[in-house]
Amino acid sequence: MSDLSGELIDDRYQLIRQVATGGMASVYEALDTRLDRKVAVKIMHPHLAQDEAYVNRFIREAKAAAALSHPNIVAVQDQGWNQHGTPAVFLVMELIDGSTLREYLNERGRFATKDAINYLTPILSALAAAHAIGIVHRDIKPENILISREGRVKIADFGLARGEIIGSTMTAESSIILGSVSYLSPEQVQRGVADSRSDVYAVGIIAFELLTGEKPFIGQTPIQIAYMHVNQDIPRLRSVRKEIPEALDELISQATNRNPDLRPRDAAAFLAALEAISSSLDPKQNQLKLNLDLPVEPIREKPRAKIEPEVIAEPTNEILENTKEVRRVTEKKRRTSKRVRRNRKVAVFLAIALGVGGWYALVGPGSRIVVPSTVGGSYKEALAELTPLGITNIVVEKRFDEDVPLNTIIESSPPGGGRIDPAGTVTLVISKGIERYIFPTLTGLTPEAAAKTITKFPLNLGTTTQIYSGVIPKGFVITSEPKSGVKVKRDTTVNLVVSKGPETIPLASYIGKSGEQALNELTDAGFEVVSTYKFNESILAGAVVSQMPLGDIDAPKNSIVTLIISKGSQYVFIPNVFSLDEASAIKALKDLDLKVSVKKLGVKKLKKTTNISPKVGSKVKRGSTVTITVG
Repeated sequence: MSDLSGELIDDRYQLIRQVATGGMASVYEALDTRLDRKVAVKIMHPHLAQDEAYVNRFIREAKAAAALSHPNIVAVQDQGWNQHGTPAVFLVMELIDGSTLREYLNERGRFATKDAINYLTPILSALAAAHAIGIVHRDIKPENILISREGRVKIADFGLARGEIIGSTMTAESSIILGSVSYLSPEQVQRGVADSRSDVYAVGIIAFELLTGEKPFIGQTPIQIAYMHVNQDIPRLRSVRKEIPEALDELISQATNRNPDLRPRDAAAFLAALEAISSSLDPKQNQLKLNLDLPVEPIREKPRAKIEPEVIAEPTNEILENTKEVRRVTEKKRRTSKRVRRNRKVAVFLAIALGVGGWYALVGPGSRIVVPSTVGGSYKEALAELTPLGITNIVVEKRFDEDVPLNTIIESSPPGGGRIDPAGTVTLVISKGIERYIFPTLTGLTPEAAAKTITKFPLNLGTTTQIYSGVIPKGFVITSEPKSGVKVKRDTTVNLVVSKGPETIPLASYIGKSGEQALNELTDAGFEVVSTYKFNESILAGAVVSQMPLGDIDAPKNSIVTLIISKGSQYVFIPNVFSLDEASAIKALKDLDLKVSVKKLGVKKLKKTTNISPKVGSKVKRGSTVTITVG
């Protein structure tokens, strides 16, 4: 945006010099030519003035600050559009001659405990006034805290403020983008939700920076810093500065707790706790609160001068004529007096203001009930706050929430600080806790039946993969991801694994082939082989007699193949073992699967076979008993 110094805005504000510029607007020191006083004029950048959302935010800043009357809040005096000359949307504020708290931090580093408390007290006092009427700043940071040359602390930039009296707020995404990430509370980062406890968190971060001279988290990108605020606790002050009082360390730790329910409820509660700590640190000191204005004494009228009596001569005709002329001139002057006209206008204005004020308090919005903040409390606690105010029409809605605990109030309509008619309705949205569903069993179902089962839950059907299975028939679900019985979130994607049936491989015929060859090759191919040995009169011993299933087909992988292997003929012929010693004869007969019975004759130590029964050459079954005589 080009420098507009020298321009006359709205035929009233003469821009003198540019004092600051930002991403949304530039601020100028200006002269109010009507009232002959210095003011600050904030002018929105032209490219943003075409965006209705940014213009609305700009106007909300004016409304938010105008709704507050507090010595520690920058007063907004005017707002409008420049109709003549350079087009501009502008905001007129009191001119603070001084610096920002950021500049003080950059120059001084960390503050002494006493000094830090002196700065925090007016900040919290101003926010307490805002919270009392339901306005939440939502962008508290050192850059928005001004310090005049006289030492007065002022909060500026209510552009992200929220409250019914200033209209609807921006979206959560816009708030997070516009707010300074180092001071955003975890609930603002995660859900775009902000209440008075979010301002408390931001002031707690400022307190940490005042007392330590550094921010609690430093990252390469805003996303990294936001992630730290959501997932990490703010370091304790005493871990950086041992001399920090324990009570102050504990208070700042509570104010920066990631759980908003564990923080002070609003700035007033935070301020009360801070003042108690300040008093305990120096009980004898008469604390001077910078957040209060000095009382203004009424202006006394000057005493009238005593009038000396005069001796009046008898009037002549000339004197009478002169007197009449003087009277006419005097009456004319009185009729044209600016002071008289101004006083009359003031009287009319006061009469109108009195009438409007009476209407506001008795009939208008002032007669409506201010709804207290109930977010973060339970339904029972909300009833305890609403019922004494005469609010009995309470509607309860329940909603799942990933962050807000079960049975805790998420939001209310109207929000805290809003107004309703005495017979109006307050809607409370209460958390049902995290949303989880027990995943059903899909194994054994067809893909169509599984998809129908999934549609009964708020889940999404993902991919379907087919694999071989020897257990689940072809075309049926084998398994799923997630598994059955697991608790899943809403919109979880479900992937199915469907059976292609058993995997088949070629099965050759091994009948007449070696049993050892068949066993090795079938096992290597992926079959499970079961071998059985039987006598066979036509197949040589060790060869395959039969197999099941038969060969030359495709059989399921890992299926069982049964082989019957020949043990040879079940008959043998009695060998000639005459003249063999006893041990050799027995071995020869047993090698033919025959049983041996021995008869011994004589006393020789080395006995030889002298007889065999049945006789040599006889055909007998294996397992038959053969008797030999040795002597």
